Amino acid sequence: MSSQEQALVSLLSQLALSFDGAVLGFAVAYVAVRSIRKFTLTSAALRKITAAPSVSVSDLRSLLTETDENSDEGKIVIVRGTVDAKNVVDGSWKALWPGVLVSSESGDKGVVLQRTQTCIYNEWKGLFGWTSDLRALFLRSWRQQESTSLRKIPFVLIDVGRPSNPEYVVVNMDGSSHPLPLTTVYHRLQPVNPPPYTFLQALFGHEYPVGLLDEEKILPLGKDVSAVGLCSLRNGIAEIKACNDLPYYLSDLSKDQMIVDLSFKTKLLFWSGILLGSMSVGIIGYAVVRNWNKWKQWKQQRQLQQRRQQPIEPVPPTDDEIEDVPDGQLCVICLMRRRRSVFIPCGHLVCCQGCAISVESEVAPKCPVCRQEVRDSVRIFES
Repeated sequence: MSSQEQALVSLLSQLALSFDGAVLGFAVAYVAVRSIRKFTLTSAALRKITAAPSVSVSDLRSLLTETDENSDEGKIVIVRGTVDAKNVVDGSWKALWPGVLVSSESGDKGVVLQRTQTCIYNEWKGLFGWTSDLRALFLRSWRQQESTSLRKIPFVLIDVGRPSNPEYVVVNMDGSSHPLPLTTVYHRLQPVNPPPYTFLQALFGHEYPVGLLDEEKILPLGKDVSAVGLCSLRNGIAEIKACNDLPYYLSDLSKDQMIVDLSFKTKLLFWSGILLGSMSVGIIGYAVVRNWNKWKQWKQQRQLQQRRQQPIEPVPPTDDEIEDVPDGQLCVICLMRRRRSVFIPCGHLVCCQGCAISVESEVAPKCPVCRQEVRDSVRIFES
């Protein structure tokens, strides 16, 4: 880590610990609220998936008999089937040209093709790269280092192990942002030929690309997946579409595995929310107490300064203070008057009343003998 990055980390840590950790406490409270919110969403999704029936493609139509055809509403179900192209089950002349996507690198066939190219930059800062540390730290996340292209075609799910069965369910991918169970078919890191001015870029600390990571992922034909979503009839054909309230749409997991996964996430989010919430309450409470004590201390010092700035009227000496006083009873400060005031809490009788008042008016009053902090003084009278 460079010196500029260390300075930035130090600045962020000081900001987080400012106001005796109040900023850090509110940040932890924000994370705790998000954890509790995710817990409620995950627990609701767990209840829906637990109550959803898990059926095969051939048994799906029996669940949809009570659903109105062409209705926008559907029933949440879990369907286990095999991926196949929609043209194959259309039964029309289009079946002669199976509508599938073919990987340009591996030649594998699928219904979803995703190609990602990631540019990898150098990490050396160069001889004069210290000026670009902060720029690289903030602008690197903004720079588009990855480009992704996604191609999809209509496809269906058929019964597992029964390719001749005419029953199928159409998978509607419109509006779905759920992750897909894609399979990597191509993965290669290609070096980038450096341009002539690369040496100057490296010398002055400017980043330059050194490699290009090329990946291809597909949803292959014949893969067994589980579809979780709203199922309904469209013109007599079963169709399933994604439900935004559920974390799954197409997945390699079965219903039991989804329940186990969501149960673990629910417990983790619940206890993390409780732990982070308790930590935030403790940090904010500690910050409130510390700042309240600092405010009271500042107020006392302010009152003491105002008292010290007020003119102190000299205390006229009494007859017993100016008469002949033995050396052992003289004030240790002025060495002229008799000792008459006792400091509290140490209890030393070493000053006259005027010098005791002068000691009390100091910013940090201390006893001239034991150097203990003085809170007050008391005038002593002899009977």
